[in-house]
Amino acid sequence: MISHPYLPVDVDGPRSPFVVLEGVSGIGKSTLAATLAKRLQATELHTLPMPHSGWSSTVNRRLRPLPQFAFYLSGVLHAADSIRQSRMIGTVVADRYISSVIACHAAVHDLQTEAVTELVEPFRPYLEVPTHTFYLRCSESVLRERMAGKPDTKQDDTDLFAVPGRLARLLANFEAVGAADSTAVVVDTDAKTPDDLAEWVIAHLEGKGA
Repeated sequence: MISHPYLPVDVDGPRSPFVVLEGVSGIGKSTLAATLAKRLQATELHTLPMPHSGWSSTVNRRLRPLPQFAFYLSGVLHAADSIRQSRMIGTVVADRYISSVIACHAAVHDLQTEAVTELVEPFRPYLEVPTHTFYLRCSESVLRERMAGKPDTKQDDTDLFAVPGRLARLLANFEAVGAADSTAVVVDTDAKTPDDLAEWVIAHLEGKGA
């Protein structure tokens, strides 16, 4: 039970859909998020939002695992506030959310996803629950091609292939987190363009049996 003043802002009225895209770096989340936001006239949000996104590289270099986790969790809590407000206006599309915090932190520090999930649980009541969380998957060869064309490559992206076992751990972690996620929808992205995927996602949201 969260005590005042730590309760989220009470928002009255119906809430529009909240769509999350999850998966490893380079798989195409950002491109798909932008395509969906345009098609759905939605608010697009990246987790981590500002100001956290400007600090992540320093945090990854200098903080030990627990304060590093707390930083990323605070970013998602901050994002949840923005999502709550934006859902009053229209659909929200988020590039990453709490599943990425769990899967990535566990992979980097060689932890079980259950251990990280346990740290998250006390804060679940504060988080907005997605309408759907689309877990994007692709083959390693396609991922390497997409990563090569990524314009904003960061250290985490380089480590995906450079650190032994990192990619395998991340893939396993996202699978484990997705299996425990009641909002999860798995999407295979090989041989699909962002427009193809946007059509598939929109059809799913509209209940057309995609």
